[in-house]
Amino acid sequence: MSLLLASHSFAQLKGAWQIKDDDGTITSLICSENYLMVTRYKEKQFLYTEGGTYSVSQGVVTYKSEFNSADTARVGTTGKYKITVGKGKLSVENIGEFQQVDEGNTPASATYRITGRMGTDGNISPMQRGPRKTLKMLTGTRFQWAAINPETKQFSGTGGGSYVIKDGKYTETIEFFSRDNSRVGASLTFDYELKDGKDWHHSGLSSAGAKIYEIWSKEQ
Repeated sequence: MSLLLASHSFAQLKGAWQIKDDDGTITSLICSENYLMVTRYKEKQFLYTEGGTYSVSQGVVTYKSEFNSADTARVGTTGKYKITVGKGKLSVENIGEFQQVDEGNTPASATYRITGRMGTDGNISPMQRGPRKTLKMLTGTRFQWAAINPETKQFSGTGGGSYVIKDGKYTETIEFFSRDNSRVGASLTFDYELKDGKDWHHSGLSSAGAKIYEIWSKEQ
């Protein structure tokens, strides 16, 4: 995907954007400094997601796909789209006009990659870096994770929705989940700590009720 900007920087794409159709379909776009995810869903119905890296140069945003749940042939491809950024609005040619949800300027806002996880023995084990990865993006109010392998073009799953941080607790409310629509609407609360401004320590119970302790590290 490539987007043509008129005197705008990538910073104005950061954050969360949405299109809400009359039939209740939501198109969600979340952007960090160089990564984005797009998802379409309805109430308890996941439709599609894709994501990848993007950059801005001389008024052009270039997007390279790392995953696509609907068409794996697009993974690894690069494209361009014309856009117009206005106050609280983002118009993308041939797609529509997004309304801004948040600007993605909180300390937690970033793209993270899981780098450690507690095993059944209770110990935290580092995870080897490789083509297979699980990413999680946070903007000011929205989150989404995706388990992917850009090398093999495999898409293993995604989920996302809204979140709040208050009194040392991180609470997320699931609005879409590709693996199990019955979990939509559930709210999960976790203990968290952002160490050294880059490593997110995340502990509590998963949506399946299992005890978890994870470390997520900022990709950028």
